[in-house]
Amino acid sequence: MQECSVERRPIVAGNWKMHRTLGEAVELAGAVRRGLGEGGSAEVVLCPPFTALKAVGDLVRDCPIRLGAQNVHQEREGAFTGEVSVPMLRDLACRYVILGHSERRTLFGETNEGVRGKTRAVLDAGLRPIVCVGETLEERETNRTEEVLRTQLTEGLRGIGEALKEAVVAYEPVWAIGTGRTASPDQAQEAHAFLRGLLREMVGDEIAGSIRIQYGGSVKPANAAELFALPDVDGGLIGGASLSAESFLAIVAAAG
Repeated sequence: MQECSVERRPIVAGNWKMHRTLGEAVELAGAVRRGLGEGGSAEVVLCPPFTALKAVGDLVRDCPIRLGAQNVHQEREGAFTGEVSVPMLRDLACRYVILGHSERRTLFGETNEGVRGKTRAVLDAGLRPIVCVGETLEERETNRTEEVLRTQLTEGLRGIGEALKEAVVAYEPVWAIGTGRTASPDQAQEAHAFLRGLLREMVGDEIAGSIRIQYGGSVKPANAAELFALPDVDGGLIGGASLSAESFLAIVAAAG
């Protein structure tokens, strides 16, 4: 594992997606809490479904685990049936919010503009966004990876400025999410270094150097240490493996 400054503390977040009933979520979060103990050098975030946020939040309130949500609406309130606002998440002691996940983009039509509005709302409320970017298999095979990442990052974060120091970026190649395929270490580092270079263009060397960039896409205990040892990889956004306390804890341990 590379040495990290305080600003680049590794962060491992479990995205449970639409899994786990209330009782199952409490059981899983409890197992993670017991296994983590006093915690290690990595920051750990659990992102259960909305229905389990309060219960999981109550369970981890007095331990090193942070609570995160999987999405949010950019408006504080209004006639938006079925949506959840940032103040509602603050009431539940959420610290992080996942934004722009590829499943939100492809299945629910989220745009870079929408991600930008949500990112602003989250940062304005003192929460931390985990902003996801990543290319599809077709885009990678047609050599459009950098074009896609540049568009998603610059349009999704345009105009936010120094507040980005509180954000986390998650590189999730769409072709590796839930497929069992993982970017090679070279592919992952290349993409992360490219993203950090874009951040330098946007907010300068100091802030770009402090922003954590997670890798996500079929991260498992068997490959986590190799991925997390890369110089521009600052932890992981974990999907399927986060639904097993044993696997998730092993991944957290690999991050330090």
